[in-house]
Amino acid sequence: MGRWEPNARSRLEQAALDLYLEHGFERTSVAEIALRAGLTERTFFRHYADKREVLFSCPSLLQQLFTDAVTQAPESATPIEAVAAAIEATAAVLQERREYTLRRQTIIAASAELQERELIKLATLSATLTDALRQRGVEDACANLAAEAGIAVFKVATRLWVEQSGQGDLSRFVKESFEGLRAVTAGT
Repeated sequence: MGRWEPNARSRLEQAALDLYLEHGFERTSVAEIALRAGLTERTFFRHYADKREVLFSCPSLLQQLFTDAVTQAPESATPIEAVAAAIEATAAVLQERREYTLRRQTIIAASAELQERELIKLATLSATLTDALRQRGVEDACANLAAEAGIAVFKVATRLWVEQSGQGDLSRFVKESFEGLRAVTAGT
């Protein structure tokens, strides 16, 4: 495959995921990723700041999904219902990218550095949810609590889905996890 061929970004992503799974994230270099993709290191750095960004390059997409879903939730929706709508919208997108999501989560689970980065991403998403709830007029403490609970549900649902090799619909795991949260808070 020549360097001039289209889809450089997706080729780099595919090469990186393959190498991370084969050799581990820590033992894979940018040079190896570029070589596997049939591109140069310079091309890699035009698309990604570093090799971690291959796995964390779309936070603005998720932030926009979260914001839009909270904003579009019915006026009568409680803060946690608005957050649930955002998490369910995100689950639908991740379900569409099932193979990528499963591979990504496997790679992250094998690296403490990437797990730390994932927690930072999730904190950013929680802040996004909090801000969207504030825009709906939700008081700060309630907005924070609903956002953090939603992110916890998202983490649990995604982990359960990955443990089942992506079998079934991620949205189902999200709904079941929100039901579990309701049961926990109701004391049942």
